[in-house]
Amino acid sequence: MNITGLVHVNINCSNYEKSKAFYEMLGFEEYWSVPETNTEAVANAVGMSQYRVRGSLMSLSKANQRTIIDLLEWKSPRNESPPYATLYQPGLARIALSTADIGADYLYLKNQGVELLSEPVTVKMSENSHTQFFCFKDPDGTFLELVQVFVTEQ
Repeated sequence: MNITGLVHVNINCSNYEKSKAFYEMLGFEEYWSVPETNTEAVANAVGMSQYRVRGSLMSLSKANQRTIIDLLEWKSPRNESPPYATLYQPGLARIALSTADIGADYLYLKNQGVELLSEPVTVKMSENSHTQFFCFKDPDGTFLELVQVFVTEQ
């Protein structure tokens, strides 16, 4: 294998405009609008004979990192099922994003009315490092996580 990294994470949504605004609130910016339809070969590559979609690639470019999501609202075919109900069922469970100020981000999301699962909690990683994290949901109920790593000098 010659894998060199992660390209993007696809997030399906039921209302593109509402979800786009949510992810923009988190700091993502649209940089490429996904075509509504594409070639038969592209449709087959994603397991469909044909489709209509509304979406974009959105990027969070901070601290020399580039995190990309592929935000899509499927018009046809369309599935109204909610995302997974728990964080412990098989498959992709959540997307963890790093933050430089978990306390401020927690308060910001709380004030925006975002569904939060808990306040930030601490996990000791080693004698000189720990993380704080909390999980929350996007407008469709997709689980997201914010993480801040703390390292103390010895």
